[in-house]
Amino acid sequence: MADPIKDGDVIRVRYTGRDQNGEVFDTTDGRGPFTYVVGSGAVMRGFDAAVLGLRAGERTRVILAPDQAYGARNEECVISIPRSSVPARLNIVPGMQLKLPLQGGKAMTATVTKITRELIRLDGNHPLAGKTLTFDIEIVATGLRPTELFAS
Repeated sequence: MADPIKDGDVIRVRYTGRDQNGEVFDTTDGRGPFTYVVGSGAVMRGFDAAVLGLRAGERTRVILAPDQAYGARNEECVISIPRSSVPARLNIVPGMQLKLPLQGGKAMTATVTKITRELIRLDGNHPLAGKTLTFDIEIVATGLRPTELFAS
């Protein structure tokens, strides 16, 4: 029998993530299992914690509070910019995601939430920030080699 999962292990999982309303926001169904290094930051903290100690073939359901998933909503990440600062040719519509340049050459993604004649409201929070999430996880394989990260 394989050893229980610990930080640093390369594992392969199938999962389905649902929001508070039961709506699926992410799943491996239809695209095959996901391979990653436990504790590497590739997944949210709560997901990592849920697989620790499990073995290949085991399943679990975990409910993650916002602090274990995408964090709390931060209203400081909601801004309004003058509509005139965005070229009209871009045809901005609510729901669209824009990359905003930051200092140091970095960028952040923000979702257009509202457009008025004068302003465009942008929300830089992750769309699932502030939400409790449920994951159904199946451990497909454990003890994989790092070269298998790219084989799934």
